[in-house]
Amino acid sequence: MQVIASSKAPKALGPYSQAILVGGTLYMSGQIAINRLTGEFVQSSIEAETEQIMHNIEAVLEEAGYHLQNVVKTTIFATDIKDFEAINGVYAKYFKANPPARSFVQVAALPKGARVEIEAVAYK
Repeated sequence: MQVIASSKAPKALGPYSQAILVGGTLYMSGQIAINRLTGEFVQSSIEAETEQIMHNIEAVLEEAGYHLQNVVKTTIFATDIKDFEAINGVYAKYFKANPPARSFVQVAALPKGARVEIEAVAYK
């Protein structure tokens, strides 16, 4: 088991790791739209939040030596199911061919007032 910590992604908000690598499987904690450079939460639009999350996911994947094409499963948590199409629009730009399995769940609330959080599992 190896802890993965990328300086190119925001630090964990609590007692957890950005990701854990076990064998060839990378388990990533959920990412919200925190800009690592500024420490600010991106809230201008649901699309901007999703875009920042995808950048954060890419940074953690890169730290572990993985890429988006290694992602086999994602879970999207959103505070409003009405944002489904907008989130999908951004998400689809990152997973153009052979997208991973995915769940999309509406939740009551997310950390820091986030409207979306995405976690991922990657394998190689």
